Amino acid sequence: MVAAARTQFVRSGIKGARIEDITHASRLSKGSFYLHFESKEALFGELVERFEQQMERIVVERERAVHDYLARHPLTGRGSVERAAKHQGLMALEMKYDRAVLELIWTERDVFTVLSRGAQGTAYESFMWQMAESEVKRVVEELESMKSFGACRPDVPSQVFASLVVGTFLLIAQQMSRLEKKPDLDVWVQAIRRLINEGVAPREAAAPRRRRPARRNPVRASERRLS
Repeated sequence: MVAAARTQFVRSGIKGARIEDITHASRLSKGSFYLHFESKEALFGELVERFEQQMERIVVERERAVHDYLARHPLTGRGSVERAAKHQGLMALEMKYDRAVLELIWTERDVFTVLSRGAQGTAYESFMWQMAESEVKRVVEELESMKSFGACRPDVPSQVFASLVVGTFLLIAQQMSRLEKKPDLDVWVQAIRRLINEGVAPREAAAPRRRRPARRNPVRASERRLS
């Protein structure tokens, strides 16, 4: 029944989906539907609640893991190589949870589809924006905490960075909702983390730039040959 409801919600939106179509597709009666759910909105609400619970689990686990890592591996030390190595370890940890988030988004992409394009006129029409605002606040707090550990550049505005990150994941969720084949999530995570890392990594954690050989002035060189 839930699988049939997911299909109808994606096809017709929350308001357009009919309980008759859900029960017909699942080969159940309307009476069976009301034994489990008060309404179609209540059914969709359970899908959203389950998604929120799974996301919250990832977020809590991530914050705990990052805090523990920074406590055990403070980004201090005399050598820039040592600090860079610790920062790379932190980024590997971040990538692990980025991957978990993308996996969840892929699994629940039909719910994202309904929230972004099929929730007009319902209690869920502003849910995406509310979730975005909540996530921006959370990322701001996380970045401020990481700054205190020296894990991020202090001159990067936390609000701007958080909006950029959350907006990226929301657009990725919308893109996934249109895909039929699962993308290579590892490649996506590497691209996302590379862009984030290059933007906020402490200067000493960034890879050293190669110095270009000094360009010789052709006029002065010819003068030296003449002399």
